[in-house]
Amino acid sequence: MDKEHLEQEEIFSQVLRAGRRTYFFDVRATKADDYYLTVTESKKFTHDDGSFHYKKHKIYLYKEDFAEFNEMLKAATDYILEEKGEEVISERHQKDFKKPSEMNETTEETKSTDSFTDVNFEDI
Repeated sequence: MDKEHLEQEEIFSQVLRAGRRTYFFDVRATKADDYYLTVTESKKFTHDDGSFHYKKHKIYLYKEDFAEFNEMLKAATDYILEEKGEEVISERHQKDFKKPSEMNETTEETKSTDSFTDVNFEDI
């Protein structure tokens, strides 16, 4: 029997599609008929020939860890939103995105040209 058949059937399931990633939240039953959660990230990869494959990563979360997991997830997501806001900052989402190193180069270029524009020709 392969791994897929060893897992229990989903009792409750939700799907979150997010670009090339899909997240599956599945409630399953243990052999003792208690419930646990699996969270699966499935990411689509396309080959040069147009064919594709999926890579999957899965975590298992049991009820004794729910409270602490939720607290830590909330603390981490709150921190990100407080520090960076809700707007997505990435090369993929913004055409004018510049890496910090590129911003420093631009700033240096601007500084060097700014010093020339400050010359007052009446003083010469």
